[in-house]
Amino acid sequence: MSDAGRQVKDVLYGQVARIGKAMASPKRLELIELLCQGEKPVEQLAREASISLKLASAHLKDLRQAHLVETRREGKNIHYSLTGEAVADFWVAICSLAEDRLLELRAALARLAEDVNQLTPVNREDLLVQAERDELTVLDVRPETEFQAGHLPYAQSMPIDELHKRLAELPRDKPVVAYCRGPFCLMAREAVELLRQEGFRAFRLEDGVAEWRAGGHPVVV
Repeated sequence: MSDAGRQVKDVLYGQVARIGKAMASPKRLELIELLCQGEKPVEQLAREASISLKLASAHLKDLRQAHLVETRREGKNIHYSLTGEAVADFWVAICSLAEDRLLELRAALARLAEDVNQLTPVNREDLLVQAERDELTVLDVRPETEFQAGHLPYAQSMPIDELHKRLAELPRDKPVVAYCRGPFCLMAREAVELLRQEGFRAFRLEDGVAEWRAGGHPVVV
């Protein structure tokens, strides 16, 4: 290979490595997951990721320089969003690869789902069919703003903070399937535990909106 060819290849690999470098931080990955749920102001991202506003801004700057996120200014407020669905698909893919390769991650996820009976017994296709037939209730327990940004078909918004006082809105004669932000999220697990304590037949869907869409299924905006 000529020196010129080698230089071109080094540039190509170096540019691709920018994406890997931008994602090589647990907190930046968490910010990506949060932005998979929709646009958020920097203050909310910092709060939900449990980091300072200064550190959140620094992480978001790295993600923006790699063209993974973009900003929108509204007065003095700066809102962040993903630059496209491809970023969310990349998040889902890297999580899937990590789960396939890393025993430690599989063990951690297994602890998160200690009660396997919590997981929904139907696959995505059957869930869609049963929801369309009104044979089960699909419950989105994320914040209302995330539901509005995109949700599963036939889903009903009932944020986890409101769930206990809104139980009367749920029919008791059919199963309830709750979901939140994906397999790393705890809100759906908490919802299922509460619903079962109250006598509902409740199950948890591991998918969030990003996982559901990456699986080739429609998302309602």
